[in-house]
Amino acid sequence: MRFTRKRTGIEARLNRVEATMLSSMASDLLELLDDDVDAAEQDPLAALVGMPTGPVNRPSDPALVRLLPDAYTDDQDAAEFRRYTESDLRAAKRAQAAVMLASLGSVPAGGRVPLEPGQADAWLGCLNDLRLILGSRMEVSEETDLYPEPDDPKFQGLEIYGWLGRLQESLLAHMQAGAR
Repeated sequence: MRFTRKRTGIEARLNRVEATMLSSMASDLLELLDDDVDAAEQDPLAALVGMPTGPVNRPSDPALVRLLPDAYTDDQDAAEFRRYTESDLRAAKRAQAAVMLASLGSVPAGGRVPLEPGQADAWLGCLNDLRLILGSRMEVSEETDLYPEPDDPKFQGLEIYGWLGRLQESLLAHMQAGAR
């Protein structure tokens, strides 16, 4: 997969396997963001108008913790901050994944995917989220050997992790080139 700059925006060129992989990962992201939503009782009126009602608990899934990190070290302060921000953050991440899925849906067998500026932003955010999830699941840290031998159990996952990073880097470079 690669990105190229066009007069009208950025174009992603990908094969069928890449399109399928990104679609699957973006779908998994949507599912993850919908799972583990705090089920604390809400005031029906507050829920109707979208007002947060009480502190939101930290997600139980480590990948979600990575996507939706605590803003404060104090648990009570972190929960209060989540109360006001987590719903919107989840919605923004869902929207980014939905943009990626919609644009990939037009080329299920691979090919060229034109990205308008807003779509490129959404792709960049979604690629970042996908990489964060994979890194969390694989427990990637600064000490992780990102280039293991092919017989290493983490080899395939780390290859995908690196691929997502290269996609991010390429997309960002083309976005910055267009901003000049």
